[in-house]
Amino acid sequence: MIVTVIGLLRFGFSLVFGIAVSVLFAGIEPTRKNKLIAGLLCVIFLFVQTASWWLLGLDLTSKLYPLIIHLPLIVIFSLYYKRPWLISTVSVLSGYLCCQAPRWIGFLAGAAFGSRLADHAFYIAAVFLFYYFLKRYVAGSVRQLMEVSTKSCLFLGGVPLFYYLFDYATTIYTDVLYRGAKWAVQFMPSTISIFYFVFVILYYAETQKQASIQRERDMLDTQFRLAQTEFASLRQLQQNAASYRHDMRHHLALLQGLASEEHIEEIKEYLRTAQSDMDAITPIRFCENETVNLILSAFASKAKQSGILLTVEAKLPDSLPFSDTELCSLLSNALENAIHACENITDSNERYIKLRVYSKNNKLCIDIRNSYHTEPIFHQGFPASKEKGHGFGTKSMAHIVEKHGGVYQFSVKDGWFIFQATT
Repeated sequence: MIVTVIGLLRFGFSLVFGIAVSVLFAGIEPTRKNKLIAGLLCVIFLFVQTASWWLLGLDLTSKLYPLIIHLPLIVIFSLYYKRPWLISTVSVLSGYLCCQAPRWIGFLAGAAFGSRLADHAFYIAAVFLFYYFLKRYVAGSVRQLMEVSTKSCLFLGGVPLFYYLFDYATTIYTDVLYRGAKWAVQFMPSTISIFYFVFVILYYAETQKQASIQRERDMLDTQFRLAQTEFASLRQLQQNAASYRHDMRHHLALLQGLASEEHIEEIKEYLRTAQSDMDAITPIRFCENETVNLILSAFASKAKQSGILLTVEAKLPDSLPFSDTELCSLLSNALENAIHACENITDSNERYIKLRVYSKNNKLCIDIRNSYHTEPIFHQGFPASKEKGHGFGTKSMAHIVEKHGGVYQFSVKDGWFIFQATT
């Protein structure tokens, strides 16, 4: 009698466990209302399951389980909770798969103690432990993987689907597995091994895709910071120009006064001073490309403020492989890193940066080199940085060059840290 009662409780706990795990995997928000609805679903399905047992018997109920429990659950997730059909289906299949581990633990306990009661009791205990484990450590990752892409969701649901079909085909609708048919015994190990290798391939492809997305994000962030620098420089130029326009009448009045008194030397001195002031606020012209010229002017000012001698030789060809934003991102990252390295040099007379941009054999060549205080350490061809938030710039530079089929190199030679790129 006790074994029968505990057995009935086991099937009830199995149903509730499967529904609860499916809810976790489906990503249903744990609001008060959703919890109440999920609890009500458990009660309704328990009633349906019990009525089916009473009217149709255990064997027929097991065969009808996909129609009376699993399919309605998928429909409810999709229509009421507004979850995608694919995610709802994979969640229910995964919930069914998760019921197998407690079943195995119960089987081992029953075999060890030679008791059907031990089988039921250990199964029920394992259900609680596995639900805690799945909720805390597994459900979040499963939800994220299912929502990454349709391909990821399909792959994640592959093993649960094959197991579901296999289990019903070989143990519920037939007894092929219990009769020891070789094809049935080998089916699931073969399926799992195939999915393992497919998973390795897809996971690698996904990590490469995510790495590419991260590089694009870093490049966009750099371009955004670059745009901020450009706007700040333009704003300063506008302010300076407005100030000189405002003061121009005072300059003209003073020059007119000096000219009327024929103070030629004073006029010459005043004009030299005015010319010097104008040169100070006028961007240095490094090349014909206006955007690049503005960026180089901005970094020339930064270098000057840091006591760094920056020499620039920029002869850009008429046709560039990069867009203006990509070229500026490339130069900005390289110059920013170079200035940062030079600022660590104690002796300001040892701070040098040399930039060459030129065309050779119809290829755009970039050579940026700077002095340094501590020789950099390289990891996988990139200079390694111990500072948090650093290291993305060099990867962004490499990504831009590779995107256009070019080659690049980071190296150290004769006291110079060198970045060279050709595309």
